[in-house]
Amino acid sequence: MNCYYPSLKVYKNIICIIFFLLFAINGYGQGPDIVWAKTYGGTKGDFGNWIQQTINDGYIVVGGTYSSDGDVIGYHGGFGEDFWVVNLKDSNIVWEEALGGSADDIAYSVATTTDAGYIVAGHTFSIDGDVMGNHGGSDMWIVKLSSGGSIEWQKCLGGSMDEKAYSIQQTKDGGYIVAGSTLSDDGDVIRTRVPADSSQDMWIVKLDDTGKILWQKCLGGSYSEVAWSIAQTTDNGYIVAGSTNSDDGDVSGYHGTPNYNDDYWVVKLDDTGKITWQRCLGGSLDDQALSVQQTIDGAYIVAGSAYSNDGDVSGNHGGADTWVVKLTDTGIIWDRCYGGSSDDEPWSIQHTNDGGYLVSATTTSNDGDVSGNHGDQDYWLLKLASTGGIEWQKCIGGSYVDNANNAIECNDGSYAIVGWTLSFDGEVKGYRDSTFTDLDGDMWIVKLDKDTVTDTITSVATISMHDVIKVYPTIVKNGIVHINMPQGFEQAAIRVTNISGQVASVIGNNNNGIDRVINLNNLPDGEYVLQVLNAGKTYSYKVIVHKE
Repeated sequence: MNCYYPSLKVYKNIICIIFFLLFAINGYGQGPDIVWAKTYGGTKGDFGNWIQQTINDGYIVVGGTYSSDGDVIGYHGGFGEDFWVVNLKDSNIVWEEALGGSADDIAYSVATTTDAGYIVAGHTFSIDGDVMGNHGGSDMWIVKLSSGGSIEWQKCLGGSMDEKAYSIQQTKDGGYIVAGSTLSDDGDVIRTRVPADSSQDMWIVKLDDTGKILWQKCLGGSYSEVAWSIAQTTDNGYIVAGSTNSDDGDVSGYHGTPNYNDDYWVVKLDDTGKITWQRCLGGSLDDQALSVQQTIDGAYIVAGSAYSNDGDVSGNHGGADTWVVKLTDTGIIWDRCYGGSSDDEPWSIQHTNDGGYLVSATTTSNDGDVSGNHGDQDYWLLKLASTGGIEWQKCIGGSYVDNANNAIECNDGSYAIVGWTLSFDGEVKGYRDSTFTDLDGDMWIVKLDKDTVTDTITSVATISMHDVIKVYPTIVKNGIVHINMPQGFEQAAIRVTNISGQVASVIGNNNNGIDRVINLNNLPDGEYVLQVLNAGKTYSYKVIVHKE
């Protein structure tokens, strides 16, 4: 029997029509539809800073809370925030924990761990409640949680002045790398150079799996530096992104006025914390790098805000633009400003499975690259191609302030965004307090559907048995790979090899059924071949382990 499939030319024409219809509206796509959007919290202030997908395709979210009612149980009181850690399945709370003491405690970053638990980082001013060992002022506060949210251990890191942690990641050796800032020169902090005006340094701390400090490094010059983001690299070193307004010490190539304007500061460290290279990026005004990742080709992608329109920065639309830079140790590969005539500031950039990038930002614009703003300030999502072109953009919010802090692409190709909202109209439902003070706001999480254009292209390619087997994601960020197979593959065997053909160890390779989940968390970053063996045939798929 002959099977007929439409020609590739027909499919290309269909796809071109889809792109034309999308581009005709606004120059590029308007992004996927909202699947659900939900507020979380109580009658005071609640906000989300970071979201990650969990091993069971739920979500772990961290931020802060002032509330002691509504969704929040266990708030420690006083005049400050607690860490607020929320575990979700779909949009429903599975468990939540308010962690801290009677002073300010704010969580900025969370990562899943290989034991199915979580590592949370932020800062604490407390000396009571869940907090033990504060050195004075604010300390970095690192909390290891079980899969159910129980504290397994906690560590205060710092000295007699203020320290803050903004980014944490589990490292390949099972320990942790933390990035933030310090003002101290005592306690856990060793500074080789203490600025005369007591400005802060970047502070990078390597911990073992119990929270013990293995090494720490203060990085900077005579003035102020802060590290907002850190990621382990394929050579077991680290890439750090933040800002500097120094032109001495560890810093060279600064563009602005010292002790006045910030530059992006991107620093590459080896596995002991030694600087292998550093680069200042920016112009004569304030430019701050807020998020960094290593790209699949070994380069680095950095996102932040840029007020400049000179030096390294061109094409600024007005106010603060989202400025994305791809670079190597030798210089910039490409860069681009995104935004409108008002402020458009990002907080994170993430790889997507198609080789592009997802940027989460906040916008007050409604022109230039931005359309669909609902009012004062919206969540703004940007989907970029690998070379920086905008594939789609989406404003999400209501008529008041909506502030996006982090967005991720999920394992199934959908998207999740977390931040906070003061709106109670538009796309925001369930806001708990319509009075406005500095303590108001709800955590707001939005789930978007898959990219419809990507889905169309995928369906065009799905014309053979090999393609009917779906393996996703192919860029594996949290260790989890899903394999969906057709009927007749119930007894198929799954094997993972490295590119040399050697069989790799895999956690949780179940051998029954047509929907499988395997865990590659124990494998080092790199390329692997996932093989489905069934009825004498082998179907092979390349996957890239690239842990965040």
